[in-house]
Amino acid sequence: MQVTGKVVVVTGGGNGIGKAMCEAFHREGAAKVVVVDLDHAAAEKLAVSINGAAFKCDVGQEKNIRHVIEETERQFGQIELFCSNAGIGGGFDPLSVNAGGSSDEPWQRSWAVHVMAHVYAARHLIPRMKARGGGYFLNTISAAGLLSQVGSPAYSTTKHAAVGFAENLAISHQADNIRVSILCPQGVDTNMLRGIPKGPQSSDGDLSPEQVAEDVLKGLDAETFVILPHPQVLGYMRKKTENYDRWISGMAKIQAKMRDAYGK
Repeated sequence: MQVTGKVVVVTGGGNGIGKAMCEAFHREGAAKVVVVDLDHAAAEKLAVSINGAAFKCDVGQEKNIRHVIEETERQFGQIELFCSNAGIGGGFDPLSVNAGGSSDEPWQRSWAVHVMAHVYAARHLIPRMKARGGGYFLNTISAAGLLSQVGSPAYSTTKHAAVGFAENLAISHQADNIRVSILCPQGVDTNMLRGIPKGPQSSDGDLSPEQVAEDVLKGLDAETFVILPHPQVLGYMRKKTENYDRWISGMAKIQAKMRDAYGK
């Protein structure tokens, strides 16, 4: 897919990877880039700089996603690429003594943002895309959805669920000419990464958001389902499936090292 001449929506677009993608889509000649973020000031500032549009949106609320879709298509035309990119880094605790946690709040919020936001976008865009012969979803997930995330069961679990939904989205609607890509980087130098404890997500180096955005453009051009800015992740996936028990033991050792480091 080429974004030239297309209307593109990017949630979580005011900062980090989302911001870099918005700027990249603008450079590639998108007809309109719609910047969607809970931080409305950041979204508006970016939208002005790229001749885009801005919406304030809590992606965990279905009515907000529906509003963004309806208003974007009313004002600017049909959405041909929807980037469900917003994410949160809550629930990270290297010293946690119980993977189930102590409250539902981080689980519920992670589920709303990392899973249901993708579901809501599909729920309200699929009928429109089917009626006009196709469309494209880019869902930002994480390598944690393919591997795991030491230190945050809620993050890891909801990112795995996001991969499962994206797979089903792609399978269910390939015949409708609706394409799907998932973006699964490891560490990316963003405010979210800086706000969580340092861990194995940065073991292969933290990429810049701009580099990730370039990988997105290449992945969209090839219509690749899994976009891996850190190519090492493919090897880790193979090792995981080749010997799950060995992989679990290795991840447990990483967990133990993190607990030692943060427990001092």
